Amino acid sequence: MKKQYVALARVSSREQEREGFSLEVQEEALQAYAAKHNGAIKRLFRIAETATKPDERRTFKEVLAYAKKNSSRIAGLLFFKVDRAARNLFDYVELERLEIDHGVPVIYITQPTENNPAGRMMRRTLANMASFYTEQQSIDVKDGLARRVKDGLFPGKATYGYENYRRDGRSLVRNHSEHASKIPRIFELYAFEGHTLDSLVEHLADNGIEYTASMCRFTRSKLHKILRDRSYIGEIFFRGEWHSGKHDHLVSRAVFDRVQVLMGEQTYQSHDLVYGCERITCGHCGHAVTGEIKTKNTKRGPTQYIYYHCSRYTREGHPRVRVREAQFDEQVLSLFDSLRIDDDGLRDWFGRVLRARTKDQQHESQDRVADLQRQLTSLRNQQDRLLNLRLLEEIEEGTFATKSREFRDRIAELTLRLEACDRDRGEQADIASKAFELSQTLREKWLSADVRAKRRLLEIVCLNFSLDGVSLVPEIRKPFDVLAKGLSVLLSRGDRI
Repeated sequence: MKKQYVALARVSSREQEREGFSLEVQEEALQAYAAKHNGAIKRLFRIAETATKPDERRTFKEVLAYAKKNSSRIAGLLFFKVDRAARNLFDYVELERLEIDHGVPVIYITQPTENNPAGRMMRRTLANMASFYTEQQSIDVKDGLARRVKDGLFPGKATYGYENYRRDGRSLVRNHSEHASKIPRIFELYAFEGHTLDSLVEHLADNGIEYTASMCRFTRSKLHKILRDRSYIGEIFFRGEWHSGKHDHLVSRAVFDRVQVLMGEQTYQSHDLVYGCERITCGHCGHAVTGEIKTKNTKRGPTQYIYYHCSRYTREGHPRVRVREAQFDEQVLSLFDSLRIDDDGLRDWFGRVLRARTKDQQHESQDRVADLQRQLTSLRNQQDRLLNLRLLEEIEEGTFATKSREFRDRIAELTLRLEACDRDRGEQADIASKAFELSQTLREKWLSADVRAKRRLLEIVCLNFSLDGVSLVPEIRKPFDVLAKGLSVLLSRGDRI
């Protein structure tokens, strides 16, 4: 009767395959060894160079389990050589225990040794060498990745929207020819058009914007990952920290920051409701007001009613107040009507006064610009000192990366604020004029708007609302607050603002 063997062929990298240790070469050698010793391989396991670490561990455990289960029927467990069997000392110990506890010979066909103390010492030496090679290779790889990050390159596969390519034997990164243009569009839709993750999925699908050729639809999780990824503002994630990269920015910092704020404030349960998304807080306890849809059977059939209430209104002592959406609509339209001036002459006069007031705001803006420039200069000096400390190796790399990111974020924030102030100085009058024009047509725009457009109008006019009993109390944005205050003063004092 022929002997029965179990065998494992393993290739850890393409370099090993090119050096003559491919799976085919190992399998032929294992088959030849079994045939030479009047046997055959009953079960052959394979680990290719493309296998992940979990796949490798799973296959190795399957080999051990199979050998233990069939220990009485197999003549041995075959490997090409020691470093094809065990890549660390823990695995080698498992193989020795298989020999001692279950009586299954472990045979390394290209490195034959006697089953005696000298032979076992030789095998353990070879296992030590394999373990050293693996650990040293891991250190070399980590150092190589750290150097790539220091050079501003992705440590591995580029994120969606970019692609890896090779030039002069080096892996570099460039914008993907098809996917790069999708990223800014996704950010703009979420930042400025009132989309949620769910509605964004449908919008992209309806407009034929595909994730990849093999996976047409964007999923909610993929969009969430994209919208949170700082790679699109020129950074690289490595060892738990974000570092500066050299790849192109696909999204401006202002748009990215706006998306982060919106994602941090979202309430998924209220996404399809006009007054959801934590836009209103409870005047009693300060928690968010949320909405719910109730369906009631009427003579006309099932009818939906939308109610809003504090998310904590069931707590003991909390007012049990629920407000219908129609009541909120009436109050918002009343607010819009209060901003409207029907008299043409009075409307023209107020517009001129509103523009005149922007001159005072421009002087305030100049003071803010000077203060922001002082802060920027201070931060850049601190950034230079931090770099010098790192060059002198007086601080660790992790601390340097963390503080560098903090400085970058702060500098980017101040730069955006500075640019906004510069724009304000030249655009205040124009903005005031357009805001005034908008305020005179808010009712008409509201009545013809869908849910997203209504949320956008609320965002333009008001910072937020609080709910006092059943009444909305708005905090009005500039310059609409000037319009509201101006009307009040005009009505009370007769001829001036």
